[in-house]
This record gives sequence, structure tokens and C-alpha cells, in this order.
Amino acid sequence: MAGLFLLAISFVFGLLSDAQAADSAREVRIATVAYNVNGKIGLNGSAAIVEKQGWLRDELAKQGVKLTWVPVTAQSVGVTINEAFANKSIDFAGYGDLPSVILNAGGVETRIVVPGGRGNNVYLLVSPNSTAKSLADLKGKRIALHRGRPWEITFARYVESNGLKFSDFKISNLNPGAGAAALAAGNVDAFVTLSDAFQLEDKKIGKIIWSTKSSTQDWKMRAELWGARDFIASNPAITQVVATAYVKAAHWTSQQANFNEYLKIANQNGQSEDVFRREYADDSTTWQSRWSPLFDDLVLDHYANAAQYSRKANLIRKDLNVSQLFEPRFLNAALKTLKLEGYWQPRKTAGKVS
Repeated sequence: MAGLFLLAISFVFGLLSDAQAADSAREVRIATVAYNVNGKIGLNGSAAIVEKQGWLRDELAKQGVKLTWVPVTAQSVGVTINEAFANKSIDFAGYGDLPSVILNAGGVETRIVVPGGRGNNVYLLVSPNSTAKSLADLKGKRIALHRGRPWEITFARYVESNGLKFSDFKISNLNPGAGAAALAAGNVDAFVTLSDAFQLEDKKIGKIIWSTKSSTQDWKMRAELWGARDFIASNPAITQVVATAYVKAAHWTSQQANFNEYLKIANQNGQSEDVFRREYADDSTTWQSRWSPLFDDLVLDHYANAAQYSRKANLIRKDLNVSQLFEPRFLNAALKTLKLEGYWQPRKTAGKVS
């Protein structure tokens, strides 16, 4: 009898242990850049594809989990998402490298769950009537640059490669909207931005004199799917579903046959398809490779450089062990489940493109 009693007690404790081990979250909150176009909220990038496919919402619903998208304006992505991670009002976010490094160095721990591909281009514009043709021509001039945003690292590398320093310019810390307005009004001589550079050219507000299209692949601006460390640790099964959804989206987008459809979905931010076509044209990597979610040298080296730069620029007060930022197990499982092992090739050598 005593043996049966102990067996029963063991069984009950086993059930309790399993229940405690199970994912407890009933909602997944994912922050992403979003745009209000004609009164309708449009998600940006991979999030737009994930939402369009519907797989993530359906799979979470099967587990009794609600999917909530948390829209963030493009003018204040880093600050808004960092605050949301800090106060635990989001679980995942798609955003850039530099704000994430700053957040983790400050003690709020997040992890890269799925890398965001090969990165996006950064552009340097001057006013249409400017005689400046290179960075050297802007020495001593006013340049609009939103500090603490991912493209700051890219611009810093460009400046350093020319034997110059930020102190050689009059840097105005302006968000993208304010920077464009300042260039249009003649209050700055140059403006560092992303693909909206083409719109500014079309409107005769600026002209592009440099972009990362002419530089090595590792200069591009990066953004990844980040997850709160505590949420990941407590909800690994849910995290796996989220990671798999993003890998599915990357795989779909990477297929050339889906290029035109992708442009239509990406157009939710109000930019014309022509802007996207120019952003993606004449690039140094193939369309398939552009969407690689692998944790390869491109990702690892990039974050080592980002942490180094942040410390040097006094954006963080202590060194950051970047290896702790990477959580590749969910990506690896997703690739295996989706039978995509070998579909993307890792970039192995710094400065070269796969």
C-alpha cells in the first residue's frame, strides 16, 4: 500500500511539474515598424509577410494564444521598442542593431531569435544644387543624422574609411522626418537616411552622392527579430512557433517568383514600388541570399563591431559580451522542420558576400 501511495504522489507531482514546464503565455506581443496609410495601419517588412500568410496567428490560436501586433512609428523605433522591452509590454520586436546593443548593455536582456537577412542600404544625400560630390566635400558642413539609430554605425564606418571623424562635421541629431525637412529647408547640407532617399530625389529635395551599394556587404544596416530573454526562457514552444513563422516568411520572400507580390505587400508604408525596385537593384547579393536568416559571420561580426563602436562612441558605459545576444536553436529547428537546411549558404569570410 505504501508503495502505491508513493507512486500516486509521484504521479501527481509529475503532472504538476509538466504543467509548470508548459508555456504559460496566453498572448504574444510583437512590435514592428508600421505606417498609417489612408487611415489604415500597414506593417513593415517581414512582419507584413508573416501577417499576410496568417500561419503564425493560426498556430498560436491552436495553443490558445493571442497574437498582438504593436505598431511603432518609424520616427522613434529604437527608443519606443527599448522602453517597451524594459517595461515588459512586448515579447518580440523587429528592429535594428544599435538600439538593441544599447538596451542589452543597460541590463535589459534580449536575444536575436531570427536574423533579418543581409541588411538594408544607407544613403547620403545633399541638396539638389549642392556641389558636394564626396564626403570630403562636406567637411565642416551640417549633416542630419539620427543618433542611436542603426544607420549611425554605417555612417561612422564610412566617415572613418575616409580618414575623418564625426567632429569634422556639424552633426544635427534629427529623426528621419525632421532630417528630410531640414534638408528641404536648407538648414542642413546633407542627410543620412534609408530608401526614402529615392523619394527625396524624386521630389527634388535631395540627391544621393553615396550609398552602401558601393561598399562591402557588412556595412549595411541590420534589423532582426529580437525576443525578451525571460519570455523565451519561459515560453520556448511559443518562441519556436514565432521563429518558424519568420523563417517561413523569409523563405517565401526569397523566391524570385514572389518578388512582385512582395513589392505590393511592402508598399503598405506608402512608398512607391519604384522606390523598392531602386533599393533592390544593382545590389551586391542575390535576391535569395538577401533574405538569409542564418547566424553566419556577417551577423556575428556585425554585432561585435556594433558593440565596439557603441563603447567607443560612449553610447554604452561598459563592454558587452555580444555572444550572449544570439539564440540560434529556434532558427535551427525551424530550418529543419521546414526542410530548408542548405537552402541558404552562410557567409564565412569577412568582407565577402555569399
